[in-house]
Amino acid sequence: MTTANRRLIRPDAPESRRDSTVRSVRRKQAPPEQTHAEEYYYLKQMTAKTPMVVVLTNDEELVGWIEWYDKGALKLNRRKGPNLLIRKDSIRYMYKEEELKQGRRTGRRSGGEKSSG
Repeated sequence: MTTANRRLIRPDAPESRRDSTVRSVRRKQAPPEQTHAEEYYYLKQMTAKTPMVVVLTNDEELVGWIEWYDKGALKLNRRKGPNLLIRKDSIRYMYKEEELKQGRRTGRRSGGEKSSG
């Protein structure tokens, strides 16, 4: 028996080869549409009852802590004045009240004097 004349016989399967290569190539998945960062931030501030400064689109500043929130609004409890239900689309931004006390938010309401010179 001679081994030199042996030939390996394989069935033609070009279709199955193409399918397997297509299946093995995976696309990078798109990032999630919802990161839940807003939810996490609100829950953290609600749990700690962190005093917040909410700046509205008309530049009015409200100070209080967030009692609850939903998709379109949040409830702000205040020491002075009534508690408020604020629509999120009327909020420009918000920050912790302690940042105001530490002097991090001195842009508009700076208590220092301007030098005229």
